[in-house]
Amino acid sequence: MEKLPEIPADNLLWQDLIPGGVHWSQLARRGTTLRFTDLKGGANCSVVFFNQEEKLERYNMADTLKAQHTAHLTKGHVCYSDMGRVMCSITEDSVGWHDPLCGPSNAKDIRKKFGERRYQEARNEMYRNGRDGLLIELAKWGLGAQDLVATINLFSKVWADDAGQFHYVAEHSHEGAAIDLRFEMNCLVALSTAPHPLSNESVYRPGPVGVKAWRSKPVTADDFCRLSCPENSRGFQNTERYYLGANG
Repeated sequence: MEKLPEIPADNLLWQDLIPGGVHWSQLARRGTTLRFTDLKGGANCSVVFFNQEEKLERYNMADTLKAQHTAHLTKGHVCYSDMGRVMCSITEDSVGWHDPLCGPSNAKDIRKKFGERRYQEARNEMYRNGRDGLLIELAKWGLGAQDLVATINLFSKVWADDAGQFHYVAEHSHEGAAIDLRFEMNCLVALSTAPHPLSNESVYRPGPVGVKAWRSKPVTADDFCRLSCPENSRGFQNTERYYLGANG
């Protein structure tokens, strides 16, 4: 497995550990990179992005896939907003395939696969699902169910056959696998580490994810993500013009 470049200690801004099955949110500033690491293997991390200043602008799955002619995300791809701007770029990736199609798990998914363990009986060992966890995080920022859009399921691989049926690939991500997201906009990042909705596990044991943040290098004219397709060059231009306007 490819190992990602080391993060210089003097450039590290903060780091966090998100246990399996937990929800989390944080602001990621323009010019910051977040590294997400599968700490034990087999993790799933359902993540979504919003423009920090204007949360009506958010990640758009359809435009992200259509613009880049892909059905999965990896190094060189970017994540588009519904305004045609680049929210973040995938600058490094040792996994090779992340699912943008299936969205987060819901209460019915978890109950059907694993049964039910409620907080009243199990406290922090309760069985959580991705959708409810994300809604809890969005509520902290004044957002609700109407704002929850399709997520990217980091560390998970799903492919579609000729009949349009989805197939989940077990054991796709391994211990230490990581992906770097360089943020081109000031974004609210919300995520859940609950199991993938198509997971074939019979025991509820979602894996933990580590997050590290550091200052990105400036994006250059020959940036790999910028030049990976003509649409990305236009997306970066739209983003840069947005911030030029914001700064007068």
